[in-house]
Amino acid sequence: MTTRIVIAEDEAIIRLDQGYEVVGDCGRGDEAVALVKEMIPDVVILDIKMPVMTGLEAAKLITETKICPVVMLTAFSQREIIEQARDAGALAYLVKPFQKSDLVPAIELAIARFAEMQALSGEVAALGAQLEIRKLVDRAKGILLDKYAMNESDAFTYIQKLAMTERVKMGEISQRIISGEIHP
Repeated sequence: MTTRIVIAEDEAIIRLDQGYEVVGDCGRGDEAVALVKEMIPDVVILDIKMPVMTGLEAAKLITETKICPVVMLTAFSQREIIEQARDAGALAYLVKPFQKSDLVPAIELAIARFAEMQALSGEVAALGAQLEIRKLVDRAKGILLDKYAMNESDAFTYIQKLAMTERVKMGEISQRIISGEIHP
């Protein structure tokens, strides 16, 4: 499958081939942000120095959308600029002049890191949802303990069995207990 790339670079970049397709090309940061939103590429390559909006500003906006990874390229190798690129969300950084042999690994590394971050983000969301359900179940158990003199094990078993009987999730049963809809 071809890797789709948006390039925002004011100078001619090394021609990309070998599985790469440039789906957008511009010389300004604001145009890069718009192209990324429109084209949904696999990666965006941004120069740091661009008119209207810098590559750092564009990288921050693109990173916030979580559409694709950002590779920064620039003639500057000062630590402060590298840190700014990192803080803006860049997943790879190349200093000009560079060779094609440098660009391909940077692109592939950025894509792989982005995929890992997306997977971790999904895991965090799932864990957050599980935690919220756990909190609901604990609150419902507390109500069952206080109002209906159940012990903790019996309260949990009650919620679990009712969820299985009604073929709904324990979180839904717990929410209904909390709202007073269910009275054992």
